[in-house]
Amino acid sequence: VQLQASGGGLVQAGGSLRLSCAASGRTFSSYAMGWFRQAPGKEREFVAAVSASGSSTRYADSVKGRFSISRDNAKNTVYLQMNSLKPEDTAVYSCAASSWYSAITSGKDYDYWGQGTQVTVSS
Repeated sequence: VQLQASGGGLVQAGGSLRLSCAASGRTFSSYAMGWFRQAPGKEREFVAAVSASGSSTRYADSVKGRFSISRDNAKNTVYLQMNSLKPEDTAVYSCAASSWYSAITSGKDYDYWGQGTQVTVSS
């Protein structure tokens, strides 16, 4: 599985962005998908995950109520809608695919990673 993330950019605090992650291959619908982020000088952290079917999602506490993950299995794409952005959301955001069916939060359980897309939120 090859993953290509896009949609990052510079936005003011309170603004919104939508990240997309396009996957290659015909088995996209069998993979759980997740978004992770890494800020400068910090460890990578879990942001959001969606199960293979799209029926269940999980979020980091820091983004609950502001971010929404979804997927379109017909388009082999997963999305991360980010609203009410804060400066502390600034990071490189990466998408990942896991052979687990359910939405999982540990990066160690993900098998494939895409390149990151930079999100910068100005105050």
